[in-house]
Amino acid sequence: MTKNDQEHPFAKYIRILGKGKKGSRSLTQEEAYSAMTMIMEGKVEPVQLGAFLMLMRVKEESAEELAGFVKASRDSFEQPEQSITVDLDWSSYAGKRRHLPWFLLSALLLANNNFLVFMHGTSGHSANRIYTEDILPLFDIKPATSYEESARQMKQSCFSYLSLKYFCPKLFEMIELRQLMGLRSPVHTLARMLNPFHARTSIQGIFHPGYRPVHQQAALLLGDNITVFRGEGGEAERNPDVDCLVQSVESGIIIDEQWPALFKRRHIKPDHLEPSDLLSLWQGTKEDEYGESTIISTTAIALKALGKADNQEHALDLASQFWQARPKQKYSKVS
Repeated sequence: MTKNDQEHPFAKYIRILGKGKKGSRSLTQEEAYSAMTMIMEGKVEPVQLGAFLMLMRVKEESAEELAGFVKASRDSFEQPEQSITVDLDWSSYAGKRRHLPWFLLSALLLANNNFLVFMHGTSGHSANRIYTEDILPLFDIKPATSYEESARQMKQSCFSYLSLKYFCPKLFEMIELRQLMGLRSPVHTLARMLNPFHARTSIQGIFHPGYRPVHQQAALLLGDNITVFRGEGGEAERNPDVDCLVQSVESGIIIDEQWPALFKRRHIKPDHLEPSDLLSLWQGTKEDEYGESTIISTTAIALKALGKADNQEHALDLASQFWQARPKQKYSKVS
């Protein structure tokens, strides 16, 4: 048998996913781990990677597949030494287009109350969206470019943002295929679950409700603590105008909790998004009922996930206290 007659080792994983309606199936967790390990090690041809990602996109990943992908991805990059204990891992990969990224102020609010928040994400892979990395300069926050810099920033100010390209460049390359493929891929899902600093818990927003239990079950398989809900625009941001089902895993226990809407009528979506309004609202020079309620209610979900509140009412009260006591002038020197 010549070399060209030999089947590529990765072909079996494509075959499992693409062998027709009756012959195809999902990967087991072990198969998903092996497949992603080959991808991360560069042992897969570009055409195979494209086929694999699109077959997964059409099928949609199972909890077992997601758990296998996440573990393989974690094993592929050098994880930071445990010189710092991070409270909350916050993923930010979707970008915003209907509303401003109010969730960033929730993260900063927690950081200003001594919770160590590590945020990771990407920017620019989808057009006409506002990404966290692009907003941070408004608050004079420099995105980190390494684990070491992130750790220093969190020790200094309890908050840091690190792009995926600096801690897992292979996954970053795969996310960048968005423009080439015309579709998002499972990478957008698994990147949310990487939690590279091994934070006590993580908060994740999804757009399609069907992904909530997938994240939840995958976290259970991985032994992770997680809080996931349908976030506005796919980010971890509570929309206070609608009921919000929050699905969590805490110490191996699955918890589903319904957070009721805070308003009887929905707010009108703004015609134009002005990023500087984020800073104005923080400083108290601008009022925005929707924005303020979003910040407080998102912070409340995070506080509940962190075990700092016994119930929703307590979490909302504590988040409101944080907001009222925020250091309004902290970012006032930013031009």
